[in-house]
Order: sequence, then structure tokens, then C-alpha cells
Amino acid sequence: MSDHFDAAATPQAHAADVEFFVRRGMTKGYQLLSLVTPPVYAVVAMTRYGRSHLSVNRLLRATWVGGSVGVIGGGGFEYARSAYSNPDKVRIRRVQATYDTSSIRADDHSTIGGLLFALLTPAVFWKRASTINLILGGAGIGSGIGLLAHHARTVTGDPAPTDD
Repeated sequence: MSDHFDAAATPQAHAADVEFFVRRGMTKGYQLLSLVTPPVYAVVAMTRYGRSHLSVNRLLRATWVGGSVGVIGGGGFEYARSAYSNPDKVRIRRVQATYDTSSIRADDHSTIGGLLFALLTPAVFWKRASTINLILGGAGIGSGIGLLAHHARTVTGDPAPTDD
């Protein structure tokens, strides 16, 4: 009976590894595009349309739409990368990713920033944008700022702890 379990456990373990990497890819895609979208949108809007078309509402909307595109793109990329790879190599990547303290700290900083800015952005810009753009766009900007805070801590000499 254990032979049947071992044969069934390998595809199940690979499916769990793929699911882990898809979730991780979605998170990393959201973080990256939430960081990149606001300055790119501001530059494009200023050069193409002029200063009159740049508003808080449009910037916040672009931020959360960019983050949504990052979720879709990151998840799709990781699915394509992991689902069609060798299960043993995917398992090795998962173990490495599970114990990567720098990535975990980046995710923590990004989450904290997202939550803080989801609450602070509506408080500051209440009359300047719609409620959904304030909350979701504020979370996106906060996620990007949290990611920047993680990298700033690393650059200034406070790297994530490692298990040595």
C-alpha cells in the first residue's frame, strides 16, 4: 500500500510546489509593479498630456491597476515556469525560497506598508479621489514604499538575518 502512496505523493507534492510558486509570483509581481507604476504613469502622463491630466485619482487608479497586472503576470509566469519544470528542481527551489529570509522580510515590509498606506491615503486625500482608488491605490503605493524600505535597510547595513 505504501508503494501506491509514494507514487501518488510525487504529483501531489509537485502540485503543492507549483501552487506555492504561483502565490509567491503573484505577490512579487504586485510588489514590483506597485513600485514601478506610479513614477512611470506620472512621467507618461506629464509628457503626453501635460500637467493638467495628472491627478491624485488617476495616479492611485494607475497604481492599483498596475498592481493587478503584476498579480496576473507574476502568477502566470511562475505557473509556466514551475508547472513544466522537473519536479525535483521545483522542490529544491521551494526549499530555498521557504528559507530565504531576505524575501520574507521584503514581503513583510511590503505588507506593512500596504496596510498603513491603505489607511493613511484616504485620510489625507479624502476629497481628491474616489474611495476605491484611495484604498487600493494607497495599498499599492504603500506596498512599493515597504519594498523600498526593505532594500534601503539592506543597503544601509541592516541585512535580513540568516541561519548560519
